[in-house]
Amino acid sequence: MLEDSVGDGHKGTPPADMLSDPVTGPTVAGAGALLWMMRDGTPRTRSELASVTGLARSTIAQRVDALLAAGFIGPAGEATSTGGRPPTRFAFNPTARVTLAADIGATHARVAVTDLAGDVLAELREELDVAQGPDPVLDRVVRASHELLDEIGRSPSDLLGVGIGLPGPVEHSTGRPVNPPIMPGWDGFDVQGYLRERLGVVALVDNDVNIMALGEHFTQWRSAPHMMFVKIATGIGSGLISDGRLHRGAQGAAGDMGHLQLPHSDDVVCRCGNTGCLEAVASGAAIAAALTTRGIPAASSRDVVNLARGGSVEALQLVRQAGRDIGEVLAAAVSLFNPSLIVIGGSLAQSGEHLIAGVREIVYRRSLPLATQHLRIVQSRTGDRAGVIGAAVMVIDHALAPAQLDALLGTS
Repeated sequence: MLEDSVGDGHKGTPPADMLSDPVTGPTVAGAGALLWMMRDGTPRTRSELASVTGLARSTIAQRVDALLAAGFIGPAGEATSTGGRPPTRFAFNPTARVTLAADIGATHARVAVTDLAGDVLAELREELDVAQGPDPVLDRVVRASHELLDEIGRSPSDLLGVGIGLPGPVEHSTGRPVNPPIMPGWDGFDVQGYLRERLGVVALVDNDVNIMALGEHFTQWRSAPHMMFVKIATGIGSGLISDGRLHRGAQGAAGDMGHLQLPHSDDVVCRCGNTGCLEAVASGAAIAAALTTRGIPAASSRDVVNLARGGSVEALQLVRQAGRDIGEVLAAAVSLFNPSLIVIGGSLAQSGEHLIAGVREIVYRRSLPLATQHLRIVQSRTGDRAGVIGAAVMVIDHALAPAQLDALLGTS
């Protein structure tokens, strides 16, 4: 749930165990729900908390004491006195715990430790081939967690949970990859269990584009409740934010736009086994292959970006056409999903305005005026960090959900 996010911009929908009275407003059921409300960053006194929740001051005092003891809230100055000793205000403490976040790509990995506001405290990025299989890749994530915790002087006991994004389809409810085309040995692997056993904390797994959508929305676009994030790199995929929350679909496969068929590309074979897929025509890998056939060596999306930035006419033409092809699929998505914002990310988005210009050209021409009246199509602002921030937000929102936190604190 992205809208139920942390930090100063938190505007989460009350969870199931935070009840609401039409007269008095929300009634907090436990210490976890009290913290959920306080994650907006606004300092409050015990008296103010009692007034907002409708709970007795003695109940508020018990729950504030439990949160103080666990470090999830802390003193935040004093309120103005109305006679006698000024009351103490309390606020959410994002340094209480840390999360481990990993964004695994086809050939690289970025691993970070964040606080409970999603701010990156330490990170590393290195080349790592996901085709090595789950054991060596996940073992590297585990080692990186210890390295990064040591770097910032935190203990493994401070770790709240781990979130990881993988470059293939993931059944989010189980955390298991499902027939990932570029991940040999990963199909059905229990990623959650593997990490939980080695790190001793909850582990959550999702598709890499979904966590990028979470990170981009969390850091840049909280005021846009209906957003599409499109990653264009070696492959193509999208993450859907609907009503402020990540929409995964029935099996976690929502947003897999890279394998929708383009009508004019029936002869192009995709790595998924079908023909005419958008990814086989407009991805960074497809453009690199097209350039190579024209006598311009290119092996990856990065090579395409470098050529485009260097002024290669052939690269710029192919990037612009890729934008148009992607726009064809997005025009249909705009009519079906009606987002207010489309964010273009991934390595190929760094090639300049030609890609986005091609997308805009088709989307604005092919979609109905009502759907595009207020639609913005922009480049990602978060860049390479979107994935790790999104993975951290996924863990934070899960672990600090009222029922989860009450179980952690042993309260209700």
